[in-house]
Amino acid sequence: MPIFQIIRQIVRTGIKTEAPPLPDEMLRAQPQRLRQEILRVLGGALSIRQVDAGSCNGCELEIRALNNAYYNIEGLGIKFTASPRHADMLLVTGPVSRHMVTALKRAFDAMPEPKLVVALGDCGCDGGIFAPDDADGACESYASCGKISNVIPVDVVVSGCPPTPTAILQGILTAISAQKTQGETA
Repeated sequence: MPIFQIIRQIVRTGIKTEAPPLPDEMLRAQPQRLRQEILRVLGGALSIRQVDAGSCNGCELEIRALNNAYYNIEGLGIKFTASPRHADMLLVTGPVSRHMVTALKRAFDAMPEPKLVVALGDCGCDGGIFAPDDADGACESYASCGKISNVIPVDVVVSGCPPTPTAILQGILTAISAQKTQGETA
């Protein structure tokens, strides 16, 4: 098709897209409020150690989306760290496989007090598809110990398969808020 026919078709058809959405001032104020809340509760940046205890990596993809330019989690004062010794929060995904029980407990034990733990995804919250019909025991199969709370104490659960980056961020902030209220009552 020659270029002139394409241009004529474009002119004849016109614009077929929707009007762009109007700016939302609530979204502009949100990052400022979140940053202030983190500074008020922690006094500095929040350091998170993420542990994959046996997930399918769907939750990890959504966690990594938090670092992109759209969510800009580091701009809020939240960063990921490689060592649990430097972490304020443990972000755990997946049902805990038997091979990860010791590593997960060691990561939890290495964290300084106060320890925050957020369980992500349906598998981390309640065992997901790996939970048996009669969820009564601590270890639920030959390969999986099921939900994260079967191995370490959990402060906040964020369900979803996988949870959205917004839901993950809400779970992180819920854990921070819960920690602040516990600190005020103690």
